[in-house]
Amino acid sequence: MTRVQYQQTINFPVVCAGVGVHSGKRARIVMKPAAAGTGIRFRRTDVKGCDTEIVARGDFVTEVQLGTTLTNEDGVSVATVEHLLAACAGVGVDNLIIEIDGPEVPIMDGSSAVYCELLLAAGLRHQGGFRRRLRILDTVEVTDGVKTARLSPSADDYLTIHAKIEFESRAIGTQQMSLRLVPGMFARDIAFARTFGFAKDVEKLQAMGLARGGSLDNAVVLDGDEIVNPEGLRVSDEFVRHKILDAVGDLMLAGAPIAGVYEARQPGHALNNKLVRALLANPDAWCWETDADLVDAAPAAVAARH
Repeated sequence: MTRVQYQQTINFPVVCAGVGVHSGKRARIVMKPAAAGTGIRFRRTDVKGCDTEIVARGDFVTEVQLGTTLTNEDGVSVATVEHLLAACAGVGVDNLIIEIDGPEVPIMDGSSAVYCELLLAAGLRHQGGFRRRLRILDTVEVTDGVKTARLSPSADDYLTIHAKIEFESRAIGTQQMSLRLVPGMFARDIAFARTFGFAKDVEKLQAMGLARGGSLDNAVVLDGDEIVNPEGLRVSDEFVRHKILDAVGDLMLAGAPIAGVYEARQPGHALNNKLVRALLANPDAWCWETDADLVDAAPAAVAARH
């Protein structure tokens, strides 16, 4: 039997603080319950004199270099939103206000684990409205050189993900993974996977104003074929799991959970955002749906059995 999906928020506010991986600046965030239909919205509490609310939606994305940045019409932005958005999508939070007093979401340990734990500790509350899904009706595909990503139709109400990555470093090599984003799976199998990068790129990134808050405490660092972190990996395929984590966060910017199949080779933030924009620009390729019709039909089905 199909499981009816209702919108969800959290029961009470939760707080955490940490350093932004690129800016190196410390920020405190407060995640608060929000009314049905709100979606995910950031509010910059350190900015005055203009609209500080930033909607988590693909058309607000202004930067995709090593992270996803959202910017509103007044030029107020928040960076590196993908791990927190992935946690929201992964545990099933539809409506949330995220107050933040800095320019970048804290990186924490480089994964979504802390954010998942906080949201689950706050508890999830069903709301009056049915969850809105974005149903894929026709295949949409984007490419960037050898990188490809596509969304295609499925009869399932959940997102199925197939991802493959290939790196010259023998510490990564070729990794691939397939999964179905059902309740409980993300927090258990994906949320712990950390972001990763190469030691040879650190100086170049810092000269570009990036990676100023990066360390072995919040990223897996590779030096050629070797993993620098003394504790090693959490699982052998942590790299592809993190790419899936990023994709879950980036795809949430479509505006709702996606019912369809996501397939990607060498996925990244730029490619994912390109896919979301291509999808939203093609209204014949998708539609909104809820389980309202299913619930309306239930009394008739019960009456027929009697």
